[in-house]
Amino acid sequence: MATAGSAELIALDGLQLRLGPWRGSDRVAYLAPLGEPRRGAIEAAVARLAERGFTEIITSAIAEPEMAPFLSLGFVEHERLHLLAHDLLGVQPVPWRATRRARPTDRSRVLAIDDDAFEPFWRLDHDGLTDALAATPVTRYRVTAERGRPTGYAIFGLAGRRGYLQRLAVDPDHAGHGLGSLLIRDGLYWLTRRGAHSALVNTQTRNDRALHVYLSHGFVLQPYKLVVLTTTLTSTAPASCTL
Repeated sequence: MATAGSAELIALDGLQLRLGPWRGSDRVAYLAPLGEPRRGAIEAAVARLAERGFTEIITSAIAEPEMAPFLSLGFVEHERLHLLAHDLLGVQPVPWRATRRARPTDRSRVLAIDDDAFEPFWRLDHDGLTDALAATPVTRYRVTAERGRPTGYAIFGLAGRRGYLQRLAVDPDHAGHGLGSLLIRDGLYWLTRRGAHSALVNTQTRNDRALHVYLSHGFVLQPYKLVVLTTTLTSTAPASCTL
């Protein structure tokens, strides 16, 4: 059996996809199409992951109108997410030094904050954080801190003229003090300075608190949702023949 190995960025049937282990697992794979999904490309990616020894696949968040190629290949819904957009109009800067650049020495603390803020399925490990920081061509990775110790963090990304709020978490012991707001405003203002025309963020449909925060900062719910899909892989080994 092939080992799971590391993540890879490949082109199949004219579509770029990111494939690799989910949260470092040697059993569960991650599949993220970087463009409009097509059945041929998804089918080839599934076969490739099966050859690498994975037994289950989790997709990135797929827009509802683009689910058909996955559903036709036996994928089923795992979780549904709200999608929100911001027009980046009227965004104001935050006070100077309200946030600071994240440092390599902050990594363990940032992951601890992430563990406390998210359910197990959504938590980042070291590889997941690395992937989040590399997901877009340009990234802003900031923290709020008290006496040098991070109390919250955010990752914003920019691809072309579109921005993304990729990750936001605040230490529960410091919740309710506006730290999430500072991080959101910091990232949105950074996007405007970089020439972005809009920004996107998603959150679980049952996470009413996060939804309220995003709406209060000018994000607007979109007419469709995002869906994380999953499938179980069957063995690619040829069946034995009985005479």
